[in-house]
Amino acid sequence: MEKDSKIFVAGHRGMVGSAILRALQRQGYTNIITRTRAQLDLTRQAEVEDFFASERPDYVFLAAAKVGGIVANSSAPADFMYQNMILEMNVINAAWRTGVRKLQFLGSSCIYPRLAPQPMPESCLLTSSLEQTNEAYALAKISGLKYCEYLNRQYGTDYISVMPTNLYGPNDNYHPEHSHVLPALIRRFHEAKVSGAAEVTCWGDGSPMREFLFVDDLADLCVFLMNNYSGNETVNAGTGREISIKDLTALVADVVGYKGRILWDTSRPNGTPRKLLDVSKATALGWTASTSLRDGIALSYADFLSSQIRTER
Repeated sequence: MEKDSKIFVAGHRGMVGSAILRALQRQGYTNIITRTRAQLDLTRQAEVEDFFASERPDYVFLAAAKVGGIVANSSAPADFMYQNMILEMNVINAAWRTGVRKLQFLGSSCIYPRLAPQPMPESCLLTSSLEQTNEAYALAKISGLKYCEYLNRQYGTDYISVMPTNLYGPNDNYHPEHSHVLPALIRRFHEAKVSGAAEVTCWGDGSPMREFLFVDDLADLCVFLMNNYSGNETVNAGTGREISIKDLTALVADVVGYKGRILWDTSRPNGTPRKLLDVSKATALGWTASTSLRDGIALSYADFLSSQIRTER
C-alpha cells in the first residue's frame, strides 16, 4: 500500500477496526475512508454497492462483524449467522465488482474444529465438527474466507484472510452478558472491588486453555500482511502462548486489585477445551506479538475505567 492509497476500514468503531485505524495512522497512511453504521449499513446490499461505486477504495480491511461471547452466540445463532454472512458477502462482492486491489478479511479462531490438533494449524480448517456454542458465527466466518479464496481462484483477485485468537484491548465490549471472557472478568472484578463483594463466581471449572492477543498487536500484523502476504490459505494471528481460564481469572483479579474469593459454577459450560493457534506462518513472515498479557490487561483495565467515565458523562 502506498501512503496515499485509498483505504477503507469497515468497522472502524469496533475493537479491531479502531486498532487497524490507529495502526494505519501511526504508520503514515493519509487517505483512510470510514463510515459509521448510520452512514452505511453493510447488511444492505444496495447501500454497499453504491458506496463502493462512488468511493472506489484501493484497499479494504473488513473488520466489521456482529460479535459476542458464549451467551450471545448461544441465544441468537440465527442473528449471528445472518448478519455476519450478509455483511461480509456484500462487502467482498462489491470490492470485487469495483476492482479493489486487495482486501483483507478478519475472522476468528473459532472457525477451527472443536477438537483440532494443538496448536491449530491453518490446514486443519473443516477437518471435523465445530464448537456448538459458536457454530453459527464460525460458519459465517468460514463462508467469508472461502468466498475470498474462490474469488482468488476464479478471478485472480488478491484477497487474504486473517484468523485472530481471542482478542482484547481498547474499545472492547464490557457488557455483563454479551462480552468475551477477558473483558467480562475485568468488569466483574472491578464491580466486586467497588462493592466490596467477598466472592466472585465464574463460569465452568477454569480448566479450558486459552490464548489472548492484544488488539493493537493484531492491527500491526494486519497492516504488515496487507503489504507482505498474498495467498489463499488464511494466516493465524496469536501469541503462541496459552493460559488456563483459572489462571487468567487470578491474573485479572490481581491487575484490577480485587482481593476476595473466586468460586466456580461447574453447572455452566466451559466451551472448547483448548484453543491455541499455530502461529509459525506469521512468525516465518517476520511478525511476532509484542505485548505481554499482564501489560495488555492493565491497558484494557485503564480503557474500561475510561469507558465508564465517558458513559457517566
